[in-house]
Amino acid sequence: MTAPQQDEPSHADDYIAPAPRISVQAFCATVATATSARAAAEDRRLAKAHLSVHMGGIVAAIDAYHKAPTPNVIMLETEPDQDFLAGLDELATVCDPGTRVVVLGSAGDVAPYRELVRRGVNDYVVGPFKVLDIVRTICSLFSASDEASVGRIIAVTGAKGGVGASSVAHNVAWTIARDLALDSVVIDLDLAFGTAGLDYNQDPVQGIANAVFSPERPDTAYMERLLAKCSDHLSLLAAPATLDQVYDFGADAFDAIFDTMRMTTSCIVLDVPHQWSAWTKRTLIGADDILIVAEPDLANLRNAKNMLNTLKSARPNDRPPLYCLNQVGMPKRPEIEVKEFAKTIESQPIATIPFDCRLFGEAANNGQMIAEVSARHRTSRTFLQIAQRLTGRPDLAEQRESFLSPILRKLQPRRRAAG
Repeated sequence: MTAPQQDEPSHADDYIAPAPRISVQAFCATVATATSARAAAEDRRLAKAHLSVHMGGIVAAIDAYHKAPTPNVIMLETEPDQDFLAGLDELATVCDPGTRVVVLGSAGDVAPYRELVRRGVNDYVVGPFKVLDIVRTICSLFSASDEASVGRIIAVTGAKGGVGASSVAHNVAWTIARDLALDSVVIDLDLAFGTAGLDYNQDPVQGIANAVFSPERPDTAYMERLLAKCSDHLSLLAAPATLDQVYDFGADAFDAIFDTMRMTTSCIVLDVPHQWSAWTKRTLIGADDILIVAEPDLANLRNAKNMLNTLKSARPNDRPPLYCLNQVGMPKRPEIEVKEFAKTIESQPIATIPFDCRLFGEAANNGQMIAEVSARHRTSRTFLQIAQRLTGRPDLAEQRESFLSPILRKLQPRRRAAG
């Protein structure tokens, strides 16, 4: 069997929204395309879609739909010396209304694109086809519809308990909302011991527990009622942080909540507790970006490496998970040097956050973010850099400065001359 073409991991600004629950059937003419399509079916963004792959191209499709109803999406690969337009005309006689058609073509195709459009083709893609090309093509068919998932999910978790992953998640989310002006929601998934309510100085009556234990599938109106407003662009779905019940969940317990939040919110930051269960693994694998927070010691090094390798293997078409080092430079604590940590992990941390018990302690006790306590502290800038890296968005202040810089450069010589 031919191996699927390997994709470069997608970058933060190469966002592909997950496909809704749809059925897709691909009719391929070459083994290479069929292999890429089968690999695409395993991608996390098509987790809800059912993609089946068949050989035989448009001829096999026509034969199949004489006997069975058509799916939501049909993908057809063209073949050399084939009257593809005539095949589309025949397919139209057996194709159900509302079915979307994607043509996987080649540079040698003779059928004009406008003729394909006239026959109802929704998209035309020129090969060779990588796995991510097929994923992107399917997902883009629904990205402008009401069914689309538009929000980016960022999952933050610790390589070990007590490393400050929640503090990092909350400060990064706050920075995304304030400095990048993205409508954001923090979801505290540590239902028993979550600290998001304390960190944002909020005490909401309702939160994530109401949604996850709801007998009905949560819709957008219901989720809006559960959110606590923290700022103009930031809302919180808080954990109850009580021990009244045991919080055992199935693997897909939070799927409906995440899907609903994606429809209305630009950025969802998940504060994922340090545990390895079916639902936490699914949550991390399903996120658009992952940040692992670690301290520079041996246990964190081992755990971070294991988590990074496992998640990277489960997400072959995504950007690799990222990590940062927190509480670096704690007095009297033996630490692994950053360069040695990075050498073992085989990648550099996106940030190192220095140990500062006074700053973080004051912020935690006051229910404030680091930038609210000390706006000019270098850690505040670090959180902004992490936010920019995870979202692929520049700082709005930098954007404004960049916009004005050509004008300012023109004015500079005049000012000097005037002086």
